[in-house]
Amino acid sequence: MKQLANIRDVAKEAGVSVASVSRYLNKKGYISEEAKKKVQSAIELLGYKPNLVARSLSTKQTNLIGLIVPDITNPFFPELARAVEDVALSYGYTVILCNSDEEAEKEINYIEMLKQKYVAGFIVATNQLQASHYEDLDIPIVALDRMIHDSIPTVSSNNIEGARLGTSYLLEQNCQNIVFMRGPSGLGPADDRLAGFLEAIEGKDITSHIIECPFNFEHSERIAKKFLTEIEGIDGIFASTDVSAAGALKAAYSLGISVPSNVQIIGFDGIALAGMLTPGLTTVAQDIYKLGAIAMRMLIKKIEDIELDDKVIQVPVELVVRGTTRSELR
Repeated sequence: MKQLANIRDVAKEAGVSVASVSRYLNKKGYISEEAKKKVQSAIELLGYKPNLVARSLSTKQTNLIGLIVPDITNPFFPELARAVEDVALSYGYTVILCNSDEEAEKEINYIEMLKQKYVAGFIVATNQLQASHYEDLDIPIVALDRMIHDSIPTVSSNNIEGARLGTSYLLEQNCQNIVFMRGPSGLGPADDRLAGFLEAIEGKDITSHIIECPFNFEHSERIAKKFLTEIEGIDGIFASTDVSAAGALKAAYSLGISVPSNVQIIGFDGIALAGMLTPGLTTVAQDIYKLGAIAMRMLIKKIEDIELDDKVIQVPVELVVRGTTRSELR
């Protein structure tokens, strides 16, 4: 049986020290470009495979990335995870997906478990814990979608501008009695979207209703059915997520309310599902893939001790008009 090459064999073949090979493999410490090429050539020639277990014990770091999301059943988060995973793989990292269900205890368990496995860093799309808990991790971390603390790099969409955009479109279509299905109070993106809605309707001669609604299809459908039954004359609904908007669309259908003839509906997120509904959902679309990709690249810079150009990045949004709104003025 052919003996597997070890790090000393690589160093000998490349004509460099074992320390240089170690620095190359761990991406820590200086190694010249010429030496990098020699080491890489030697690795390819010898078919060298690093002992990841031994390496993690010596460096206290693996190539594992922890991605913590609040609700994997919400289509927004699998789309986000896809982008994180694609970029991670291109840099040689593997993503471990953790679903917290918005529960602090589950989030703590995931963090502690991954710390024991010498995870290289975290991307956190939830924030159930105190900011100090994340700051005390002593592991590179990037917040995605929700801000945790000023000290932690954050990637999010411009939620205030997005809500202004969606609400303004309903107003342009002459909606006079609008329900805003806001997300849970205290949740950063939901609060920002409420702020954008309020800015858009300020000074306008319309009737508005703000109704709290979780980012869940069944709950949204039930809540929408209730307010569509109890409040007369609703002609516009702006939901904080596409999932909630889909619930409102189903509720309207079950009550025999025509969309968009009688009620116009706009969502927020831009998930793929929005275009699969009948009628297609008008939505304020986030660039979900871009959000995940930027967050992963920021984390890799943190892991490799590269200074970030910006610690807070906001990705623009756009209105995608489909069949749940009218495209012409009445």
